[in-house]
Amino acid sequence: MSRLSKLREEFSRKPPPKDFSWDDLVRLLKGYGYSEHEGSGSRKRFVSVTNHKISLHKRHPDSTLLEYQIELVKEALISQGHMT
Repeated sequence: MSRLSKLREEFSRKPPPKDFSWDDLVRLLKGYGYSEHEGSGSRKRFVSVTNHKISLHKRHPDSTLLEYQIELVKEALISQGHMT
C-alpha cells in the first residue's frame, strides 16, 4: 500500500484521527491535485486543477488538525467526487 493510500485511509476513518498533521494534509491534497497557496498570516488556501478552493488556518506551534478542519476538508473532497 502506498503512502498516499495509507493517508487516504487514515483520513477517511471514523471517528476522525486526532493526530493528523498539517504535512500529511498537504501530501493528501497534493495527491488529489491541489496546490498550496499562502494567505495572510496563518491562512492557507488549497486550489485544485478545477479551481476548487479549500481555505484553512494552519495551527501553530501544534500542527495537528482539529476535528472541524478534517470534516471541512472531507466535505470538500466529497463534493468534488474524490471521496465517498
